[in-house]
Amino acid sequence: MEQTIFETWRELVPADFADNSRVWIYQCNRMLMMSEALQVEPMLEDFVANWKSHGAPVKGYANLFFGQFLVIMADESATTVGGCSTDSSVRMVKEIEQRFRVNMFDRLSLAFLVKGKVEMLPVHQLQYGIEKGFITPDTVYFNNLVQTKADWLNKWMVPAAQSWLASRYKPLTA
Repeated sequence: MEQTIFETWRELVPADFADNSRVWIYQCNRMLMMSEALQVEPMLEDFVANWKSHGAPVKGYANLFFGQFLVIMADESATTVGGCSTDSSVRMVKEIEQRFRVNMFDRLSLAFLVKGKVEMLPVHQLQYGIEKGFITPDTVYFNNLVQTKADWLNKWMVPAAQSWLASRYKPLTA
């Protein structure tokens, strides 16, 4: 059976980062075109190569997943990431936003895996999506609020019923 990228993405996560490494996930409001993604890659590489916290190099990682999720990770076992170094990562994300005219800070848009594709749903349309069967308890939800490498690996792509969305599924037999 052929595996999809949605099943093999974990292979791209560096094994030499501690499980408690900090993770930030930025969700793009649309999938980047291949030409855009190819321009983002060197931006991420440059950022990670020069990422510092209080003058010390940060053991960092950044990658674009599924053309739509920018993931930044810092292994703080050697260097703690302070406010200024976090701000520098936010500046880089804002630069990507401006260059490609995308939104990566919209927390009111939810991402799901539907029929092998990332689909976005505004949070105000969530109940409608549930009622119409577009979003089921088994629909994979991208939980971008994960904060560590371990949670990213285990709790980023979860069935909606195993996320904060579980409370939205009420028995329909009342």
